[in-house]
Amino acid sequence: MILSVDLGERSYDVVIESGCLSRGGDLLNLRRKVLIVTDSGVPAQYAQKVAEQAQTPFIVTVPQGEESKNIHTWMTLLDRLVEEHFTRTDCVVAVGGGVVGDMAGFAAASYLRGIDFYNIPTTLLAQIDSSVGGKVAVDYKGYKNLVGAFYQPKKVLIDPNVLETLDPRQVRAGAAEAVKVALACDGELFSLFESGEALSQLETVIFRALQVKAKVVSQDETEGGLRRVLNFGHTVGHGIETACDFSLLHGECVGLGMLPMVSEELRPRLLRVLSSLGLPTECSVDSKEVLQAMAHDKKCAGGNITVVRCKEVGSFVFETLPFARLEEEIQEVLG
Repeated sequence: MILSVDLGERSYDVVIESGCLSRGGDLLNLRRKVLIVTDSGVPAQYAQKVAEQAQTPFIVTVPQGEESKNIHTWMTLLDRLVEEHFTRTDCVVAVGGGVVGDMAGFAAASYLRGIDFYNIPTTLLAQIDSSVGGKVAVDYKGYKNLVGAFYQPKKVLIDPNVLETLDPRQVRAGAAEAVKVALACDGELFSLFESGEALSQLETVIFRALQVKAKVVSQDETEGGLRRVLNFGHTVGHGIETACDFSLLHGECVGLGMLPMVSEELRPRLLRVLSSLGLPTECSVDSKEVLQAMAHDKKCAGGNITVVRCKEVGSFVFETLPFARLEEEIQEVLG
């Protein structure tokens, strides 16, 4: 299956195909210098498979985890690009989850004002969400994605086979991103989650979730309007992620972040879905710490913040509200 992200001269394809990792040499232009960025938690054979298909490969493996997504790691990638004399005709390939994709993409965006970037996501979360759309960033001063850019990949390869080696907790966390899309934009996909069949039909889940994202990004590349719907669950979720010092996975925090943003009628259904996926439905973070982290969110202005709410499955509204009111809602729903 191939999805197209229509952005004019920056348009690109997303290939969703079992086994496509082994066809990287055919699907990507690797006949040049290729910086392959991966992390210590990704099976080494995935990056090696890409290297075997590249003309002049260089593999950089960074430590696993959100803690690596910082300015220092980004500079390490830039150092390697300089040391190996990469030019504007060369490229960067991310082989890993969202952390790897964000850092590799930001390095590609920054070096020589931009060189080609390909994304090969190896986690369900990255396959469903972060690998598509062109958001690249690093965390800074303890705040998530504070420094970054919009920089689209040249192509994305999604091989569902790589999920066979993924930790089950990571699979569950990734599914939260699909629940987010389903609640806001795709009632049929949400029904699949309510049926309990979603995790046995991951290729369908990935395709449907990316259909929504590709359509949204094509209409609003730099988050000036419609694309903000993809922040559903993230606005509060990022605050939780920072407040708990990243002890919860990103997708787990997104699941928690959706709970205050749905109607009282819809919340029991969401709770059942999260529970069925083995995702947390409560946490012990301080709501004031969550709000403090959210104060650095890009959607804040003048003491107010814009959030995405879902009152019914498959629909959403944007709402701008005072921070104090949001804190009350977080305390009420999450404790």
